[in-house]
Amino acid sequence: MSSIIIVLIILVVLVFIALVKTIQVIPQASAAIVERFGRYTRTLNAGLNIVVPFIDSIRNRIDLREQVVPFPPQPVITQDNLVVNIDTVIYYQVTDARAATYEVASYIQAIEQLTVTTLRNIIGGMDLERTLTSREEINAALRGVLDEATGKWGIRVNRVELKAIEPPTSIQDSMEKQMRADRDKRAAILQAEGVRQSEILRAEGEKQSSILRAEGEAKAAALKAEGEAQAIRTVFESIHAGDADQKLLAYQYLQMLPKIAEGDANKLWIVPSEIGDALKGLSGAMGNFGPMGGGSGFNPQNAGKAAAAEGSSAGNGANGTNGTTRREQPPID
Repeated sequence: MSSIIIVLIILVVLVFIALVKTIQVIPQASAAIVERFGRYTRTLNAGLNIVVPFIDSIRNRIDLREQVVPFPPQPVITQDNLVVNIDTVIYYQVTDARAATYEVASYIQAIEQLTVTTLRNIIGGMDLERTLTSREEINAALRGVLDEATGKWGIRVNRVELKAIEPPTSIQDSMEKQMRADRDKRAAILQAEGVRQSEILRAEGEKQSSILRAEGEAKAAALKAEGEAQAIRTVFESIHAGDADQKLLAYQYLQMLPKIAEGDANKLWIVPSEIGDALKGLSGAMGNFGPMGGGSGFNPQNAGKAAAAEGSSAGNGANGTNGTTRREQPPID
């Protein structure tokens, strides 16, 4: 009985193992290579698959998702004989599981070596400055070569990125000094432009201020002259409207004589010659009032004659030519 039980247990184990080997579950975005007696038979896709146990075997399981592989820095010599270290990152995807399994032994290593050699060929035809400023060009050229070479391996290279380009330390110091000098130059130019613009704006402001000030002064002078002209016109119109005669003018002149005589420096009076006739008329008009006060009162006729004499003498003193005899004005008590 014990031997029968052992045989049954062995049969159950074998059946279980056969079932496990018969049913193969492949995850999504994956593929499996099936070999029968060491020969490729088919590729298992995602889902539940049935294989012949102990005859079919799973050779390789391949991830069909896009993969990202960074490669270590590689020394590359540029056209101007400078050694730069370049880090690269490859984005690839397996499109044919059979080709990726049987066409190349290790497609990761093959892609890395192909990337290094292609990168050296591309960088070898560029100088350092172009290498630092032409990443897109390098990426496109590198991707084209890799995609063409890896197509027969069942691999598609989606993107190639240069993660870092490190020139020698001495070149980095020189580049930093050059960049610092360029920044200082740009700062000096911007400062000079700012000062120039400020001076231009200040000059424009002063010009506008001078123009406005001159215009204001011109308008003020015009208004002042216009006011004076209006005042003279008003006085002239008032005199004509009042029909002023020579008597009134002579009387106004006599009223102004004390103001003319004010001051110690007024030694000589200039009397117009026409004032004599006016004073004669004034004396005739005032003669009707008779003598004022005592025996030495003020006589308008005598005042007129004295003023005329003063005018004649003043005129002779000023012109130095023709005139009448100078008379002294009688004192007034």
